[in-house]
Amino acid sequence: MRAPASTIRIATLTLLLAASAAVQAQDAAFQRCLAAMQPHAAARGIDAASFARYTADLQPDPTVLPLLDAQPEFTTPIWDYLAGLVDDQRVADGRALLATHRDLLARLQAEYGVDPETVVAVWGVESDYGRVTGKRALRTSLATLACEGRRQSFFRGEFLALLSLLQSGDLADPHLTGSWAGAFGQTQFIPSTYARIAVDGDGDGRRDLVGSIPDALASTANYLRRAGWRRGEPWGYEVRLPAGFDATLAGRKAKRPLADWVARGVVRVDGGAIAPSQAPAALLLPSGPKGPAFLAFANYDAIYSYNAAESYALAIATLADRLRGGNGIAAAWPTDDPGLSRAQRRELQTLLLTRGHDIGQADGMIGSATRRAIAAEQQRLGLQPADGRAGRRILDALRASAPAAPAPLPSSTAFALPTAYPSLLQSPSPTSRKALNKMQEVPGLALGKFEGLDALLVDTPLAKAAVSLFGGQVVSFAPAGQADVFWLSPLRASLPTPIRGGAPVCWPYFGRQGQTNEVPAHGFVRTLPWQLVAARREADGTVVLELEPPALQDLALRLRMQLRIGRTLEQRLSTTNTGPAPVRFTEALHNYFRVSDVAAVRIEGLDGLTFLDKNDGGNAHVQRGHWDLHDPRDPGRADRLFPGAGGSYRLVDPGLRRRIDLDVQDGRSVVVWNPGEAGAARMADVGAHWREFVCLEAANAGPDVVELAPGATHALVQTIAVSPLD
Repeated sequence: MRAPASTIRIATLTLLLAASAAVQAQDAAFQRCLAAMQPHAAARGIDAASFARYTADLQPDPTVLPLLDAQPEFTTPIWDYLAGLVDDQRVADGRALLATHRDLLARLQAEYGVDPETVVAVWGVESDYGRVTGKRALRTSLATLACEGRRQSFFRGEFLALLSLLQSGDLADPHLTGSWAGAFGQTQFIPSTYARIAVDGDGDGRRDLVGSIPDALASTANYLRRAGWRRGEPWGYEVRLPAGFDATLAGRKAKRPLADWVARGVVRVDGGAIAPSQAPAALLLPSGPKGPAFLAFANYDAIYSYNAAESYALAIATLADRLRGGNGIAAAWPTDDPGLSRAQRRELQTLLLTRGHDIGQADGMIGSATRRAIAAEQQRLGLQPADGRAGRRILDALRASAPAAPAPLPSSTAFALPTAYPSLLQSPSPTSRKALNKMQEVPGLALGKFEGLDALLVDTPLAKAAVSLFGGQVVSFAPAGQADVFWLSPLRASLPTPIRGGAPVCWPYFGRQGQTNEVPAHGFVRTLPWQLVAARREADGTVVLELEPPALQDLALRLRMQLRIGRTLEQRLSTTNTGPAPVRFTEALHNYFRVSDVAAVRIEGLDGLTFLDKNDGGNAHVQRGHWDLHDPRDPGRADRLFPGAGGSYRLVDPGLRRRIDLDVQDGRSVVVWNPGEAGAARMADVGAHWREFVCLEAANAGPDVVELAPGATHALVQTIAVSPLD
């Protein structure tokens, strides 16, 4: 018998009221806890006004509490842990940074006695060299842990230490983010450690471990020295044990004279003898007697003190060895399913994406969605256990399984040619000198000509740039002291033919995805006159421009582009749905990057990703290694769309001795294109100049169609930064 609707409503209301009461009680308890900390804060010199300011907006975050017992150093198999932290990508990045900061690291070694490789290894393991510093609000996380869960006393001290740092000015941003446990900055200090040990490495009078690399690395070296680091000594090394060795002798605290280990038959893994001495050493067997073995000395203990976990300390120690040119751990781990590097994890994720699993981006981060997809594939393939673990076995199985037929691309809205489009093609931009003069004067901004195109010209101490009013197209960007980032065809046709080069705006569709041949390729706006609607110059010299194409009355979408032109170029495409129904669209910023010779450059950040190859009928393939023009499967050309890509790419050009970093937000696809010699011969505006550029395009295209609800706005953002190669 079904309960009356009124009874169900009453029961539901009762549950909601009970839940609300529980939340209110929890919040009240949290506020009482904060109030109880105020006298302790005063005892540390935190005045009442500062305490009130830093606690007034706090609400508890219960999601941090389960993390107390889920630290990867203690829950992840060591072969998985090290495979992700000591991979080829982190080694290559670390070696590049050793060269970049050579002088700084040499100074720190002289002052603190810690070798450059160890300092950089800490940086790499803690934050991937500053890329991953944590996204949780520090005040919120630490306040929650100070009031709930185990170790409240410890976290109360860290919370108050954080408030002290904010009051003193060491930290300027009260909205600072970090890890769930309160570690933050380039090398992830907790607040009390920051207060005790952080130093001013760049001489500006502040200890800034968030924004200053010299401060962060100097503070790390200072930490290790104070933890007992011994100048010129190794942390340890890998060894080989004799048959029948007594594994109960192992343990970080079970130190014996080195001569004792030698007498028991321990030798270096390469077979080399160990000089006996009375130096205390510990035998480490992190996976038991059947796995790798290490002898560890005092410097290992200094590393261990940074984060008291054996897997963590070994990650730093072995990464430092790799940075010195070593080959890594020689002995195999006792598993038939080794761990995966980040590139392999991205490859695994892209293979899952091509099989229809909705796991988000192929970013190398193994979350719950990826684990569920792995478990489903393990069950389908008959692999046991179907536990969702990302290991070599499932990767190899997916590589070997028959590739799926190219799936039809998701449909986008089919756009009709706007009624006004033909007449707008021939219209001048509303942005004239007279119109520009009516705006507030922006130093460094003028209207003029660039390579014969009517353009907004930016010339500041930070950069020079040109934005064509036809197509709203950035056609030049040259940061101070650098050559132009973009290539512009010397053979381009007269307008209104689309401009070949720069950064064309492809919108509201890429190519002709989902469209008929009655509309122009790559959308409507790259061949229309754009208008400058706002401009300003910020305090640091960055010029900010806002531009719009003409409104197309037949189109429910509206587009606005913001350009931030300074030391970097940030380009934001904001699309708003003004209509009554959802709209599905694709888009791209079709960057033509100038290169010395396309055959001599490489693009990093694509290794392990699946791409759809237009030169192969849209079939899916996996990128092996960095992209270059010499892929043996299809050398000399490229037309590859990488769906579900990670969003950070690097174009390395030894000929121009520079690298271009492209960071993309809310763009899930990236496209790499160069027509090659044969294809360029059929293109009147490329021809023999095909070697001078490569297109690396931020996009939402292919499977990555954007669906925009009525009234909603979506923004595709790319940031381009240029730096010299050492």
